[in-house]
Amino acid sequence: MTEEVAMTTEQRDGPRALIVVDVQPTFCEGGELPVVGGNAVATRIAEYLRERGERYDLVITTQDWHVDPGSHFSDQPDFIDTWPPHGIAGTPNAELHPAITPALAGLPRVRSLRKGSNGAAYSGFEATDETGRSLDAVLREAGVEAVDICGIAESHCVKATALDAVRRGYQTTVYRDLTVPVSEELGERARAEMAAAGVQLVWSHTSAEDDSRPATTS
Repeated sequence: MTEEVAMTTEQRDGPRALIVVDVQPTFCEGGELPVVGGNAVATRIAEYLRERGERYDLVITTQDWHVDPGSHFSDQPDFIDTWPPHGIAGTPNAELHPAITPALAGLPRVRSLRKGSNGAAYSGFEATDETGRSLDAVLREAGVEAVDICGIAESHCVKATALDAVRRGYQTTVYRDLTVPVSEELGERARAEMAAAGVQLVWSHTSAEDDSRPATTS
């Protein structure tokens, strides 16, 4: 088990960004590659954005946006290196989840990045904006020193994004209650790997009542 602590954006100094990883219908119930609990996580992230989004220096969203990803897609996927078609560019299920779009619209500093156009792309640091700038470049231009990460799925793209953030020198936090793994077994492995790398695994809420509540993963 990894240690979990309560922490808020007010308790930490320095420019900070929130990275919302791949919160898209394609990864939620009813989508092409659904994660159980995805829609519920999208709703919780929307609530968090409304309550605390303005406290961030920058809010970044990433999306799988596959045009021709080659062997990343398969009719007989192994769900390790190959997957069913998902996040297909220009389709409704590749857009941001409808639960979070109104919350994002009310924030002053939001950037949208996309990844995976022509191949596999798990980490948000593989994403680029409309001008071709990488996530790392966008963060550094804004002077960001620390990142909070949420989204789908904890065991895959959230983990990859968090590990890349640590490697690039960012103080990195993952909000346990604002993400969900593909399975609890894979989630436990991901949390252990992230914790070992120096990622802080915390709750987004702060009240004593909330601190006693486990994160919902289904």
